[in-house]
Amino acid sequence: MYRKLSIQAGLNGLSFCVLDTITNKILAFERVNFKTQLTPYLMLKELKEKLSKQGEVGRNFSEVMVIHKNNMFGLVPKPLFNKEELPNYLKFNAKIMANDLIAYDEVPNQEIINVYIPYTNVNNYIFELFGAFEFKHSGTVLINTLLKQNRTSSEPVCYVQVSEREMEMMVISDKKLLFYNQFEYRNKEDFLYYLLFSLEQLQMDLEKVNLKLFGSIEEGDPIYDLCYQYIKNVSVFVPSNPSFPMEQLENESIDFSILSSL
Repeated sequence: MYRKLSIQAGLNGLSFCVLDTITNKILAFERVNFKTQLTPYLMLKELKEKLSKQGEVGRNFSEVMVIHKNNMFGLVPKPLFNKEELPNYLKFNAKIMANDLIAYDEVPNQEIINVYIPYTNVNNYIFELFGAFEFKHSGTVLINTLLKQNRTSSEPVCYVQVSEREMEMMVISDKKLLFYNQFEYRNKEDFLYYLLFSLEQLQMDLEKVNLKLFGSIEEGDPIYDLCYQYIKNVSVFVPSNPSFPMEQLENESIDFSILSSL
């Protein structure tokens, strides 16, 4: 049994992917977008329902990975990191409950620690179902993957992963991470506001920055066209040399972060 299951869990949707680790073939993948943002309790209910319907594909795995997608995180420079202080890194931008588990991932080669609150109810359920498994924050996976894609360029690049109600934004310059954050948006104007405001805070020259959009976006979409009015170097980003064969993915309903975790 050499199959790896990756699950991305978020309050706006779920993604599932099963990979045969010998042949590097994707055996199954699915993405579910919720009509409205759910609570962690209702999101788990959806996850249980999905996994119970997976049949044989949903039971026997050599590896299981869970990716937690939420905005309850903070990036900490490694020299300043102390694992005894985890709540202090999050208390200003996340509501922390007394019983919340706080976890952290190290971003390879960047001297950065991503401190975050995983969905404990999801972790408990996955452990009951499959036993020991690995989990990470979606930001860790995305940062690591995009830094690998960007090894040769020293020009500033702004990547934005677009989904129905969320945008994950990351800025790299001279092979270093300058910025990563997630925003929820309601319309294209919100999207543009978060993008331009973040770039302004970073003192980025809009004439020089390369904006690479990916996910649920194509050239000619309203968001793409609006961004192009302000930033001329805009393109739809396609991953190069991924660890999975892209030709398998005729249906682009799968999340880039989940593929990057395989």
